[in-house]
Amino acid sequence: MEVKIGVQQAAREVVLESAQTQEEVVALVSAAIDKGTPLTLSDEKGKTVVVPGDKIAYAEIGATERGRIGFGNN
Repeated sequence: MEVKIGVQQAAREVVLESAQTQEEVVALVSAAIDKGTPLTLSDEKGKTVVVPGDKIAYAEIGATERGRIGFGNN
């Protein structure tokens, strides 16, 4: 699932593909914001991203459904 995190005072957002469930990511982001602790997420390739919890501007957490292949409008 795709996770986008906006960081205060940063020109670009942090984007990664996480193997965690949507509920797990929401819980981690919420805890980091509430407590002001660093948010640590790992992507599907093993890369780890750490974002200061007190600097998170927003988090966009995508659906767990994988993208479709093809040109149909279903």
